[in-house]
Amino acid sequence: MIKKFIKYQGQTTENPLGLEVIKAKGSYIYTKDKKYLDFVAGVSVNNLGHSNPIINNAIINQLKDYSHVMVYGEFILKPSIKLCELISKILPSKLDSTYLTNSGTEAIEASLKLAKRSTGRQKIISMINSYHGSTHGSLSVSGFEKRKRRYRPLLPNIFHINFNSLSDLELIDNSTSCVIIEPIQGGAGFLQANMKFLKELRKKCDDTGAILIFDELQSGLGRTGKMFAFQHYDIIPDILVIGKALGGGFPIGALICNKRLMDKFKYNPILGHITTFGGHPVIAKAGIETIKYILKKNLQSKALHKEKLFKSVLKHELISEIRGKGLMIAMIMKSEKIANYLVQECLKKGLIVFFLLYEKKAIRITPPLTISKKEIKIGCKLIIKLLNENKIKC
Repeated sequence: MIKKFIKYQGQTTENPLGLEVIKAKGSYIYTKDKKYLDFVAGVSVNNLGHSNPIINNAIINQLKDYSHVMVYGEFILKPSIKLCELISKILPSKLDSTYLTNSGTEAIEASLKLAKRSTGRQKIISMINSYHGSTHGSLSVSGFEKRKRRYRPLLPNIFHINFNSLSDLELIDNSTSCVIIEPIQGGAGFLQANMKFLKELRKKCDDTGAILIFDELQSGLGRTGKMFAFQHYDIIPDILVIGKALGGGFPIGALICNKRLMDKFKYNPILGHITTFGGHPVIAKAGIETIKYILKKNLQSKALHKEKLFKSVLKHELISEIRGKGLMIAMIMKSEKIANYLVQECLKKGLIVFFLLYEKKAIRITPPLTISKKEIKIGCKLIIKLLNENKIKC
């Protein structure tokens, strides 16, 4: 099957992990002859673990009634409305209108459009080493030139500033349509924004009339210890973008803002953003159950306790630093060579960890929020064992 995988399916790297999956359940992924403890969760997607029966049953029950019936925004679909309502209820009152998309990247694209439409401005500010997606607009605002230069020319009037740099905020002015930021930078190695920087950023956007967009595709839905990372900072963005974990393992994205801002999509011109499959009722049902399950089980708070467990066990001279918050963790190794070695050796021993986009010394640890303490200890002890056995080689 690996030959067909390489021959017929478009590839993204020369060396994919290449696991032929036959089943996934809870915190484990299974191949024909082996099971793997999953410390990645589909890259911050499977917050409730794999094949969660509550998600599966919700999808099956919805399929019995109807699936896709019309393009987004024309018919009244109860699951989609209920998901939007539920999102509104767990957010501050100014974030009361939700547009459901097919992916997080599409939601980023729509957010950029909405900011330009509402302000009449073109200038966009984003952060150096940010990652917002791989489509034309989202790549334009991403802040890692090495991944962009082969696709230029990209969107004009994009300016990048240093993450957590107060002096760079002066670039935000009355010609700025929006500022887009990840409260925890994903590709850069899970760097956290500091409180003063975000407070000053919020004030600068208020003073200039720029729209503040928070990209919480990775950090949202309980992963950092709260339902959304912005809640750690006591500020509210103008537009919140979420996705990944929202669908319980199925493709979805959403942008959330106040209704007056969202209504700009309705006129001048009409159909300001349209999507065929956005708000799909089957995936909306998965989204509803995902949010309800996280809240019912208090998984967001438990993520902080599990973070402490990870950090208490992952101590070794070859680990320079543990970054992140909650179950959005990056191990920063002493060298890129050690990081590569550990990802490969963990896979051989039945543990899935992964790389981050830009920080070559980083190893991603973003397990399901449902992972048990026992499973955390099993995976962490294996990591330490591998580092002990091979530290001279590294």
